[in-house]
Amino acid sequence: MKTRGLGRVYERGRVWWVQYSFRGRLRRESSKSRKRPDAVKLLRRRQAEMGQGRLVGPDIEKTTFQDLKTMIVTDYTVNGRKSLQRLKSSLKHLEAFFEESRALDISSDRVASYIKFRQEATPGARPATIRNELAALKRMFTLSLQAGKVAIRPHIPSIEVRNTRTGFFEDADFRTVLNHLAEHLKPVAEFAYLTGWRKSEILPLEWRQVDLVVGTVRLEPGTTKNNEGRMFPFGALPDLAALLARQREWTTSVERRAGKIIPWVFHRDGKPIRDFRGAWYAACKAAGVPGRLFHDLRRTALRNLERAGVPRSVAMKLTGHKTESVYRRYAIVSEADLSEGLKKLASLHGPRPIG
Repeated sequence: MKTRGLGRVYERGRVWWVQYSFRGRLRRESSKSRKRPDAVKLLRRRQAEMGQGRLVGPDIEKTTFQDLKTMIVTDYTVNGRKSLQRLKSSLKHLEAFFEESRALDISSDRVASYIKFRQEATPGARPATIRNELAALKRMFTLSLQAGKVAIRPHIPSIEVRNTRTGFFEDADFRTVLNHLAEHLKPVAEFAYLTGWRKSEILPLEWRQVDLVVGTVRLEPGTTKNNEGRMFPFGALPDLAALLARQREWTTSVERRAGKIIPWVFHRDGKPIRDFRGAWYAACKAAGVPGRLFHDLRRTALRNLERAGVPRSVAMKLTGHKTESVYRRYAIVSEADLSEGLKKLASLHGPRPIG
């Protein structure tokens, strides 16, 4: 029994089937129904899909959110992406909302509902957090589209994130915070203040990466956020050279007392330092600068390099920034450049006559 347009419906046993052709391939599909109208409805749906140049088909209709989740976790794991933990956090929230959904059911309006749901949660998610979650969802659909698991990727709107950072430490404030930190954390904070390196780059640092004779400390390729290696010649910076010398002396004394080699530059009596957010926030509060981030030390180091007149290309090599957009994002300017600009403006206007 043919229907209008391409394809036909027919009965096999007591179940109605549909038959249609797409891109030169003959396809048959069960309506899973004993009623002919159900088969006609299915065929017309397939015809509408083919009319738009895409065919969903029964396999794609079966793709679920869990399938999408599996694909992106596999992709991150296989490629060794450093942001796997952040992805898992994003997936936790996405799964709470889309867990029982088929991929076909995750439409643009449902994504918009998800954004509203996250914004109105208690406590409400920050815009940057929601943006990361939407980026993960978009990547899930991209991977599934490439694998033929979905026919299209729905429009996933983005949200505006005003993330210009303004947190900086003046030297006096930093020294006050330092006084409220535990002894094993002070060198970590000082190192970050002087180098602008990330906490995730500092804590795993080992002595094999430090050359006290030549005066360099290195990060190996693949261990940084941008996967590029980095070298900091601390021999030219007396404060940093003195810090590492003190740390080496203290580490040696701990090694003698414990009777073992300690590979880490920064440690707590020979044990690696994992996380110290609570201790950091407590120190900032006690110092009268509550809410400051450890990452503010990275911004501060970059601003100090700018103030010292270090060329931006050199400063970015030292701190590990890849583009100059960091200067706009952190609102970092050179006071020398501003003064020079005003001198030129004054020269343009010239001296004004008196009286």
